[in-house]
Amino acid sequence: MDTSPTLRSSASAPRHTRQPLPPPRPALAAVTWKEVAYLLLNLFTSLVGFVYVVVTLTLGIGLSFTVIGLPLLALGLMGCRLLGRAERGLARALLDVDVEEPRPLRPSTLGGFMPWLWTALKDPVAWRHALYLAIRLPWGILTFTVTLVSLFVLWPLLPYLARAMAWVDRGLVRGLLQPDDELERRIAELESDRGVVFDTAAADLRRIERDLHDGAQARLVALAMGLGLAKEKLLEDPEAAAKMVGEAHGEVKIALQELRDLARGIHPAILTDRGLGPALSSVATRCTVPVTVTVDLPARPAEAIEGIAYFTVSELLQNVSKHSRARSASVDVWRSADRLMLQVRDDGRGGADLSGGSGLAGLAERLGSVDGLFVVASPEGGPTTVTAELPWRDRDPRTQPAAR
Repeated sequence: MDTSPTLRSSASAPRHTRQPLPPPRPALAAVTWKEVAYLLLNLFTSLVGFVYVVVTLTLGIGLSFTVIGLPLLALGLMGCRLLGRAERGLARALLDVDVEEPRPLRPSTLGGFMPWLWTALKDPVAWRHALYLAIRLPWGILTFTVTLVSLFVLWPLLPYLARAMAWVDRGLVRGLLQPDDELERRIAELESDRGVVFDTAAADLRRIERDLHDGAQARLVALAMGLGLAKEKLLEDPEAAAKMVGEAHGEVKIALQELRDLARGIHPAILTDRGLGPALSSVATRCTVPVTVTVDLPARPAEAIEGIAYFTVSELLQNVSKHSRARSASVDVWRSADRLMLQVRDDGRGGADLSGGSGLAGLAERLGSVDGLFVVASPEGGPTTVTAELPWRDRDPRTQPAAR
């Protein structure tokens, strides 16, 4: 099956790459003197950092069994972040190292002291900075001593020694003070996905409210008014009252159907009771073209994953009905390692993309919010193949529907 990707919702390029080695330069260039200044300062900056880390972290860990221990440790880690920022600034100024700033510490949106404390204690950026400050003292003593001796004794070797030692410092800065590309990217993605989930949930709630207000609620209000009029006419004009009751009976049936449709849009009972296979077969019967459904799963996935899979296929089949001009379509669902795979294919006109008003962009965002992938292959003239991947999560046995 054709799965040539035109969109991969969770793919993203690294933000920056390692810098190449610098070109040759004169032995006593301005850069050399900046490196010498940095190496002489190493003793003082590394001494301050080492003392700070030893004192604050030792006190914090040693007093962790008391009320003040963990807060002291958290404050010490936040101080490591500040010292790391100062070290990055010095490296930019004297070593010309282009190092990005890490993301700021963001405690839980629930607020309060405990979320802040937990976020600070498990901050990987602060712990890397603490490691940097702790291991630099021996190196700082060595670089200060060698540079100072070279200034007065080994003058001809000064440019070469300074350059070699400065490149070790550049490596330490990039290795421990530079943000982790992959980690930072994933944090940014998850924060963005969290916003997508909130927006989607809010939009769904507004849709449900609108459907209730404009559909079943309005119909039930009209029904109540009609029954009230029929009650008044019951003695005066029984035939008219009977006619009004008959009309009300028809309205009740329509209102019940609207409520069933709304409930099916929230979470269909057939999905809860019988799983993806029967639920997708039911969706396929509402498509305007014949649909072949094949579901090959060893077990049922977690409810949330099962629901996302159901609504993804449902919306894709709606697109087939509305836009594809296809004569047939197919739905395949299977498990591959730790992924739940979905594929919807039709023999229509093709040309589906994210800007065509087909809702594919929204589907890509929804799948990305749960670490899923979304791939569209739809050349002009067809066929169209949409492949989606979701993480497989085992179903909680306690959520299994009771036997009927």
